[in-house]
Amino acid sequence: MPTGGDAPVKSTMDTNRTNVGQVLLQAAIQQLIPHRYPFLFIDRVTEFTPGQRIVGVKHFAADDEACQGDTSGLGLVPTTILTEMVTQLGAILVYAQPHMAGKIAVILAIPSSRMLKPVHVGDTLRVEAEVLRMRQDFGEMVGKAYRDGELVAEGQLRFAVAPAAVMQSL
Repeated sequence: MPTGGDAPVKSTMDTNRTNVGQVLLQAAIQQLIPHRYPFLFIDRVTEFTPGQRIVGVKHFAADDEACQGDTSGLGLVPTTILTEMVTQLGAILVYAQPHMAGKIAVILAIPSSRMLKPVHVGDTLRVEAEVLRMRQDFGEMVGKAYRDGELVAEGQLRFAVAPAAVMQSL
């Protein structure tokens, strides 16, 4: 869910039907989540089943802000960026639901997060997020990232949902 989501996000998608195979590009993604360059880590959505599952793609180019500052000389993408990438994809999935209009989702816990292989500048990842549980005020999802069909990272996320007015008054 948005880690810095200060504003409620309005759902503008038709979620009354299954949109498997629907492609969402940057403009549509930015209608659903508040992230913008250089902190938007989903290039496009390639599959989408509202309220259930979403698949997206991210290419890490050498000039991406997220790839700057690697002092190892190996061109590694930080694991925190990979976690945020999966979280953003999950936010698109959650915020596309009509009942999320005027609400904000916030991370409660990341009970598991595993980096299985390093991700390098130049890699393109296929990212998946799937809802495990979704209630009016709470949700849980699992996410995975693949490079060339090989699993490179996975994790689980729990989040709370609250009216934006309540969150902004804190």
